Amino acid sequence: MIKIIDYGLGNIQAFVNLYKRLHIPVIVAKTAEELAGAEKIILPGVGAFDHAMTRLRNSGMQDTLIDLVQNKKVPVLGICVGMQMLASGSDEGVLPGLGWIPGRVREFRNVPGLADIAQPHMGWNDVKPTEGCPLFEGMENDARFYFLHSFFFECNDKSDSLATANYGLEFSCAVGKGNVFGVQFHPEKSHDFGMNLLKNFAEMKNAEA
Repeated sequence: MIKIIDYGLGNIQAFVNLYKRLHIPVIVAKTAEELAGAEKIILPGVGAFDHAMTRLRNSGMQDTLIDLVQNKKVPVLGICVGMQMLASGSDEGVLPGLGWIPGRVREFRNVPGLADIAQPHMGWNDVKPTEGCPLFEGMENDARFYFLHSFFFECNDKSDSLATANYGLEFSCAVGKGNVFGVQFHPEKSHDFGMNLLKNFAEMKNAEA
């Protein structure tokens, strides 16, 4: 069963509605007890990095999430700030991230040559998946997704980057390591592309990217 973590951030109902259209059952988890036993996990998020990390910790679900992902190897998909939380830390805050994918979240304007770039990066953009990435199965040549962000994930190991987009520079818009996946864009706002990605995650048999 897919469980969607509801810690007060992200449009949870949008994910529920999409999976309902796909006839795939999901459960919204608001407590550690409700999260326990998940076979797949979606970690959404919006807003500031430190606020999201604090909300997750205060929800009482963080320890259960860590046990499921790190010890039981349950696949997890972080979305938007939920993806950024997979990093070691962020230029946006001071709190540590979950650290499941080595890297740091950086602000576009902190990149040399991009000080004057418009923020946030907002709207539809082309996405270029790496070959064989299960999240993008069937979308290898024409993937387009909706973005709304001012920070991006910089992987320590380029092999952890599963897809790139371009906004002043080519940046990782999807990351993955083992059973941990993240996407910077909003699949719940990306129409058929987003629905296909969420379906691919639900049907993924092998957590290795």
